[in-house]
Amino acid sequence: MRVLRVLRTLAVGAAALAVTGAAPGHPDLPGPEADLAYHGAVSMAGGQVDVRFTPRNHGPAAVPDATVRLRWSKPLADRQTLPEGCARSGERVVVCRTGALAADGAGERIELRVRLRDASSEVLLELDTVWGGGAVDGNRANDQQRVLVLDTGDTYYF
Repeated sequence: MRVLRVLRTLAVGAAALAVTGAAPGHPDLPGPEADLAYHGAVSMAGGQVDVRFTPRNHGPAAVPDATVRLRWSKPLADRQTLPEGCARSGERVVVCRTGALAADGAGERIELRVRLRDASSEVLLELDTVWGGGAVDGNRANDQQRVLVLDTGDTYYF
């Protein structure tokens, strides 16, 4: 049931993008202005990747909900146990709801663990906003992160 709820919520956001034909922050879209950002840490050991990050809205408007996409350069194992609010959307992709983000406020921390399909000495993790709850984000630089993670157990911050 939870997965269906998440997928339904994500489908609404995807439908909004399909109808407008634009990504969050598109200058031709009217809407309140918000500035989403994601900061956290990631580590990998034995092909298992631990990600934890906090979404933040630098404002000036609140965001009722947003969706962040996490993309890995290597395929994920077929079976994953994901936290509530997150769903698999491809061989290498997981999307997660941020929940409501107050203007100039931080959201709830998001933590997930995924396993790569095959052993790898490194993986590139990319995070970005897929849907911004109707808000226009004029500063897309801080809601897009790229982190190279080595399979050493070391923590990499973004």
